Amino acid sequence: MDDPTSTLDAAFWMTSGVILMLLVMSGFFSGSETALTAASRGKLRAQADKGSRGAERALKITEDNERLIGSVLLGNNLVNILATSLATAIFTRAFGESGVALATLVMTILVLVFAEVLPKTYAITNSETAASLVSRPISLVVTVFSPIVAAVRLLVRGVLRLFGVQIDPDSHIMAVREEIAGALQLGHSEGVVEKEDRDRILGALDLGDRTVEEIMLHRSGIEMINADDEPQAILEQCLKSNHTRLPVYRGEQENITGVIHAKDLLRAMYKVIGGPEGDAAALKTFDIGEVAMPPYFVPETTTLDDQMRQFLRMRTHFALVVDEYGSLQGLITLEDILEEIVGEITDEFDPDGDHQVNRGEDGHYLVDGAMTIRDLNRATDWNLPDDEANTVAGLVIHEAQMIPTSGQVFSFHGFRFEVQDREGNRITALRIKALE
Repeated sequence: MDDPTSTLDAAFWMTSGVILMLLVMSGFFSGSETALTAASRGKLRAQADKGSRGAERALKITEDNERLIGSVLLGNNLVNILATSLATAIFTRAFGESGVALATLVMTILVLVFAEVLPKTYAITNSETAASLVSRPISLVVTVFSPIVAAVRLLVRGVLRLFGVQIDPDSHIMAVREEIAGALQLGHSEGVVEKEDRDRILGALDLGDRTVEEIMLHRSGIEMINADDEPQAILEQCLKSNHTRLPVYRGEQENITGVIHAKDLLRAMYKVIGGPEGDAAALKTFDIGEVAMPPYFVPETTTLDDQMRQFLRMRTHFALVVDEYGSLQGLITLEDILEEIVGEITDEFDPDGDHQVNRGEDGHYLVDGAMTIRDLNRATDWNLPDDEANTVAGLVIHEAQMIPTSGQVFSFHGFRFEVQDREGNRITALRIKALE
């Protein structure tokens, strides 16, 4: 007959070995959950493109986070509960009723340190590497537990629906832009991301949300050529203009008949007069309508992303903007859209283009009223709202509910706005200062 003491000792050590194995499995599940949820899908994609099969598997299993987390939590809870039950059994046999409290204390410490904190700390520190390493066994766990997880998922969604909570399966896709924007803002605040880099990336992300109307040059600022003017006057106007392309109208400015390119105009006029030895008087018969290109009209509600694609597809850089009634509202160029990404683009023909915001010694900013709120925010790192108006002058008029006169002062959104100059009904200059 066997010695009871040796039997007890053998059972104790065998059970302790099983508990140890279960704690290792618990640590594996905890670390895997942290690694797979904390790993950057962008970095995993880059590793997968370089041939990493582990990264590719990690990407695949993280496509359905709900199923992944459900499977890992199921496995983790199973091993933790089993380990705690076994520990309670052997401690109760060894120490009697006090063994329950002792088992609770010991298992809490072991699970906390070795099955939670330690593996999760490593997983957070090396999330992409850990995600690639655990992807194969976790994919097997997900496959095995998928029927149970599917049933639990239906139960959970049913309970949440009772409380009016709807689960959007595409929510993680829609949140990608917000995640990138938040990471850029955080990186900039910590000094890791330069302001210019942040503005460029955010500008590119915003193209799909912004419309042509927001950045177009208003019709009041468009320089046009009257097709009925004398050819010499047209040539002189074209040579004095800072613009390469100019709309051509006949009769009234709403009647746009074409767009003339300076090179095409000069080339055609040079041909009409017959070269360097020709007769300039021959220009009297010149018709600009024969040289002008057909106008390209776009609706004001077109998004900047779509308009940029249209410019590239049609190989043109210039479009006239119309409203729903077909009335001319302004014009937009490819350069205008690119400036939303890279900032103001200036050349020798617009030397004042880089000085729309001038800071005075007293802390005030002298701002052109026609400047867009977005450009002002980008130049000063402010957060003035642009929901109700596109320009700074428009924001002041909207908030004041009137057309202010020169010298009037307003305070809203944490800033002081002083109207410096006004032409007709247009506010042309403002002094702005952030309120303490």
